[in-house]
Amino acid sequence: MIEFKNVTKRYPGGKVALDNLNLKIDDGEFVFIMGDSGAGKTTMTKLLLREERITGGELWVGGTNLAKMPATRIPKYRRRLGVVFQDFRLFKKKTVFENVAFALRVIGGADAAEVKSRVMSMLRIVGLEDKANCFPNQLSGGEQQRVALARAIINNPHTIIADEPTGNLDPKLSMEIMGLLVKMKEYNKTVVVVTHEAELAKMFNQRIVRLRDGRVVEDTAAGGESR
Repeated sequence: MIEFKNVTKRYPGGKVALDNLNLKIDDGEFVFIMGDSGAGKTTMTKLLLREERITGGELWVGGTNLAKMPATRIPKYRRRLGVVFQDFRLFKKKTVFENVAFALRVIGGADAAEVKSRVMSMLRIVGLEDKANCFPNQLSGGEQQRVALARAIINNPHTIIADEPTGNLDPKLSMEIMGLLVKMKEYNKTVVVVTHEAELAKMFNQRIVRLRDGRVVEDTAAGGESR
């Protein structure tokens, strides 16, 4: 579960990015986080990744209060997350297989046979099993983002955070990537997607949380009812 309890984030100079924010996301839930530029979406992402710390309140992820997490525990915490970025962040000189395997090898403990089995399983989920030996520059933007998703889920994270995952894609590819992210619910993942694409989000009939000036101004459940 993810819970923001009266979370405030204030930057030097007095700029308030999040203003007494309250939001609860249950395990296995899919949520779109939306809002105009400056609404607080990016700040939320940075706080969830523990790239920044909250100024006030409490932020709980999977039973851990991030506000009190020591720096030494951050790497272990992040390994429990799957992160998908707008710009893919693939290694250009590594193949698709190597890009996905890298995330697994960082953790350690898997022999070559297990690495191969798990990587190919992830590529099968995202429909890229036949692209394992390709390099990123041989793939379309949508295919690169699918590689990024495979890499994000290979360590079986409890939560997937996708920051504008379709920002560099055309409408057709955007639908494909969003469809794959929604599919992650079938694997009991909590999925948080930050996006500005309102029409695309509405097509998938999932919970939508809208921010404005660092506060939640709209919270619509799957099916369109206000929470």
